Amino acid sequence: MTDKSTPNLQPEETVDYVAGSCNIGKGEIRRRQTVAAFGALVTVFTLFSFYHYNVTRLDRLGIFFPMIMTSIGFLQARKRFCLAYGFTGLFNFGTLGSVQKVISSADRALDRKAALTLLFQSTVISVLFTAAIYALPVHLGPAS
Repeated sequence: MTDKSTPNLQPEETVDYVAGSCNIGKGEIRRRQTVAAFGALVTVFTLFSFYHYNVTRLDRLGIFFPMIMTSIGFLQARKRFCLAYGFTGLFNFGTLGSVQKVISSADRALDRKAALTLLFQSTVISVLFTAAIYALPVHLGPAS
């Protein structure tokens, strides 16, 4: 039996800008999901290359860069909030590339705060992942 009093809306069906919380629509969310997936593939490829070439611990710090791309893309899609739009006072719920300006200075301030939070969270995730890879045994790959 379904409850007819509550609409059956999916989270990605948000259609309105909410300062500090939601500044992108479906098309933009898909774009962030694509970035996250690409970053994840690059991260996995990098990990396999670390194993294959038996790189030093210092070289392993390079995993941070594909991981930050993955975590930023994932968090933007999950939170329906674009980091760059948050910093620049823009939002988009229409077709890709058709951005609008946030008029209210109070709303822009909320967006900047949310963008900083998202950047901080992505950085923490990436640093922790990088630290875990760094901490692995010195010789990862096949014996040379």
